[in-house]
Amino acid sequence: MMLHDRVLVQLSGEDAERKSAAGLVIPATAQMAHRLHWAAVLGVGPHVRTVKVGDQVLFGEEQQHEVEIQGETYVILREKDLHAVAAARVEVSTGLYL
Repeated sequence: MMLHDRVLVQLSGEDAERKSAAGLVIPATAQMAHRLHWAAVLGVGPHVRTVKVGDQVLFGEEQQHEVEIQGETYVILREKDLHAVAAARVEVSTGLYL
């Protein structure tokens, strides 16, 4: 169970390695410009308001904290560090929180 505003995600397989336009494989460890990553949400804390388990989220590398559990690598983020949530449709929102 995640605490507070934390979100547990797992990177999609396509984010692990990339290919250049020429077909060269670029490993995930290669240094590049600030790259954003898509990941699947596996767990959320009780104070998370905008995402739920199963969502796809976009986040930057600088805010991530990696953890390995039973040989699998996961990332723990704060909800405020998420840049976007993939959605089948967009809901109209006023942006106000009460």
